[in-house]
Amino acid sequence: MLPFTAPESTGPAAPRGRGQLGPTGRPIPVLRDPEPIAEHGNARVISMCNQKGGVGKTTTTINLGAALAEYGRKVLLVDFDPQGSLSVGLGLNPHEMELTVYNLLMDPETDFHDVVVPSGVPGVDLLPSNIDLSAAEVQLVHEVAREQTLQRVLAPAIAEYDVILIDCQPSLGLLTVNALTASDGVIVPLECEYFALRGVALLKTTIDKVKARLNPRLEVDGVLGTMYDGRTLHGREVLERLVQAWGDKVFHTVIRRTVKFSDSTVAGEPITSYASTSAGADAYRQLAKEVAQRWADA
Repeated sequence: MLPFTAPESTGPAAPRGRGQLGPTGRPIPVLRDPEPIAEHGNARVISMCNQKGGVGKTTTTINLGAALAEYGRKVLLVDFDPQGSLSVGLGLNPHEMELTVYNLLMDPETDFHDVVVPSGVPGVDLLPSNIDLSAAEVQLVHEVAREQTLQRVLAPAIAEYDVILIDCQPSLGLLTVNALTASDGVIVPLECEYFALRGVALLKTTIDKVKARLNPRLEVDGVLGTMYDGRTLHGREVLERLVQAWGDKVFHTVIRRTVKFSDSTVAGEPITSYASTSAGADAYRQLAKEVAQRWADA
């Protein structure tokens, strides 16, 4: 029997979070609703990072941000990928934007408040991006303290928001190093598939280097299993390997495959509003509780 398979019960079902084993093979914790916030500010900055594409970084950024906003947090989403997927996923056309995060990085005269836009989700704002950002990686090479550029331009946002989520591009280049240098923590979305698992060691090495040389406060807040299908042996084995490698860093919450995520992306809104009662929306609300609880316990 696989270690994460829940034992058969001969009596009444155990209440959620008390004795049941979740997909990760560990008892499901009792998750509290995040405490209300009386005053906004002192944001925790989180990078959504994985050098492999298609693992759910953008989906997690949008839906975790929306779920945290439902719990009263003021959230800023930073699209730090030249593909502009985060902006598209919130219903914006990146090619119609006059100002993006690129202007904020490269033009000292550009003000943060001129670039940030409403996301359409209550409590959530967006720093948009488009293909112009790809030029920043080349141009920043010649700048002094190039790794701290994003940290400097986000400084005004720290006092205004409770959470800042940075959607990184699928690489470990200078833009990603900028995001990690600006962050307090990293969340690593990882598709429950063998090839996604292989690159995690390289990502961990990069995080460790940034922590040692540029940002000593950087921590891995958690590893998130995404696109999980518990019906397949392969998916269950990958999740087991993930827990063996990362231990308690792996979130108890697991994001399962569902077509609702694709549908909500086409609609340009989070799954928490597009399909509010769906299993996917519930999973991201559970993740928001788990993330907030880890921050509170840290």
